[in-house]
Amino acid sequence: MTRSMTDKASIGVTGLAVMGRNLARNLARHGHTVALHNRSEQRTRELVEQFGSEGDFVPTYSAQEFVDALARPRQIVIMVKAGAPTDAVIEEFAPLLEAGDVIVDAGNAHFADTRRREADLRERGLHFVGTGVSGGEEGALHGPSIMPGGSVESYQSLGPLLEDISAKVDGVPCCAHIGPDGAGHFVKMVHNGIEYADMQLIAESFDLLRGALGYEPAQIAEVFRTWNTGRLDSYLIEITEQVLAHTDAATGKPFVDVVADEAEQKGTGRWTVQIGLDLGVPITGIAEATFARSLSGHTDLRSAARGLAGPSRTPLSGAEAERFADDVEQALYASKVVAYAQGFNMIQAGSAEYGWNIDLGAVASIWRDGCIIRAKFLDDIRSAYEAEPGLPTLLTSGEFRKAVENGQDAWRSVIATGVRLGIPTPGFATALAYYDALRADRLPAALVQGQRDYFGAHTYRRVDRDGSFHTSWAADGRPEAEA
Repeated sequence: MTRSMTDKASIGVTGLAVMGRNLARNLARHGHTVALHNRSEQRTRELVEQFGSEGDFVPTYSAQEFVDALARPRQIVIMVKAGAPTDAVIEEFAPLLEAGDVIVDAGNAHFADTRRREADLRERGLHFVGTGVSGGEEGALHGPSIMPGGSVESYQSLGPLLEDISAKVDGVPCCAHIGPDGAGHFVKMVHNGIEYADMQLIAESFDLLRGALGYEPAQIAEVFRTWNTGRLDSYLIEITEQVLAHTDAATGKPFVDVVADEAEQKGTGRWTVQIGLDLGVPITGIAEATFARSLSGHTDLRSAARGLAGPSRTPLSGAEAERFADDVEQALYASKVVAYAQGFNMIQAGSAEYGWNIDLGAVASIWRDGCIIRAKFLDDIRSAYEAEPGLPTLLTSGEFRKAVENGQDAWRSVIATGVRLGIPTPGFATALAYYDALRADRLPAALVQGQRDYFGAHTYRRVDRDGSFHTSWAADGRPEAEA
């Protein structure tokens, strides 16, 4: 239904494409009066015509009318493309607002843009809340995972509405105040980076089962269905089973065989890798997944290299074949633990760098449902960080440590089989390399430091005394001096 302009809305949504429309409907379904605005008036009218029976909507057709329809403190949710379009919408509405009003950016903005906007609007007396929303269009309608940043004061009024429409696990909202300024969008960025890694590992599992065992997609779908009943229970495993089981109506072939093998990306994975480098955090799994998508899109390069020599792919047989699927499950689980461990380490580093004081247990809690990476073992991650807030890595935590240690032989065997058969496993391999590097007593970085000192006098530290040192490599006797 619609209300007259004398009835003030508790929240407004501008930008009524699929995500904005579904978020507005979700709010209305939960009993909130929602003001609607869109650059194209037709979209506003269509929403009311099609879904007006779902709740209380106040359609508006100008910026001023939209602002006037909102109760104070006004709360405006922006659902438009990131970048310049978001800035344009902010500048359209900010002059019409009053001190204490709240602008919420629920798109996939870069967290640095969010920090800039938050600082600017704070100077103008307005609250700006960069909010990560995960779950796609279905999540927006039925209950997403929500990651709001911004001030504590803004969350006092906005938080109850967001928690109300979020997904729930045992009655607990998948929404929590992440931290100041850009913290919410930063966490959403890392969420998407982990999503890249998770999807790459699942894709490699499919490739291994097909290339090493000769399984058809329908058979592999059944393997994934079984995996989804155990510790790998997750949304991504669930939809993988459905995609692999699907048959293309036009050709009768497995759906996955008629899809071009060129994976796309919208930028959040790339952002995660770039910021990981800036922070000095080794998020190798996310980086490898991002590069794997990039490589898949270089079709001319792949075409030119397709004739290069490689081993034959004779499918496994006998006992080796019987245990291979189980080994892949163990390798997948261990590699996923590494990917999530790296992601949470990045959140730790970002929190320290920007003074956000992010609660990692709370992050794991709100990712348990509603978002793309929702998975059974996120509850175990939540418990791990609640028990030890300063946990250096998930790989040293109780059950995760035990599971990875118990699965390492299978993990190594799967990668070796992939190498032997010429099946690329960049995600599995980089995850294992990270694990082995962490547990090593010494790394060859000592040699790297020696090389750097030799050609650039970059100095090095010693294991037997404090300070920085430089060796005069060109001098007789190569004397060493403290730098």
